[in-house]
Amino acid sequence: MKSWATPLAIGSFIILAVTGILMFFKIEGGYIKPVHEWLSWLMVAGVVLHTVANWKIFVGYFSKIPAVSIISGGLVVTALAVFMPASQEGGNPKAKMMKAIQSARLETVAELAGKESGDVVTALAEKGIAVDDPGMSVREIAKKNDREAMEVLGLVFR
Repeated sequence: MKSWATPLAIGSFIILAVTGILMFFKIEGGYIKPVHEWLSWLMVAGVVLHTVANWKIFVGYFSKIPAVSIISGGLVVTALAVFMPASQEGGNPKAKMMKAIQSARLETVAELAGKESGDVVTALAEKGIAVDDPGMSVREIAKKNDREAMEVLGLVFR
């Protein structure tokens, strides 16, 4: 298992390191984001298999204070990232923008997309999405048509 578990961990680390750094600098063209997200599973598999293949060495780290400190630090940072709420003041501006756009009237969103609301209503109708009133929000239109708001937005901005 060592002959392929370690190379799998190393190869997937290279992919995630490069794509992660590119994403950090907002370079997200091509398949950078999906490759980063989906191939992270290779990293998980590689590290789990590498750990199993090197179990004795892995367990030995827990008797060394520097190793325990680094591992504990990683666990603390992970717990904070997952469980600590974003500040009410700041928060994720991208998420706030998406929420605002989904709550906006279709007329307004059409204008943002550089389109006439009538053209957007027609385009949505061609995709089986009924719009009773362009004054409805994107979220309301999506809910009424049993669709996701992001799907409706994708069609508006297409």
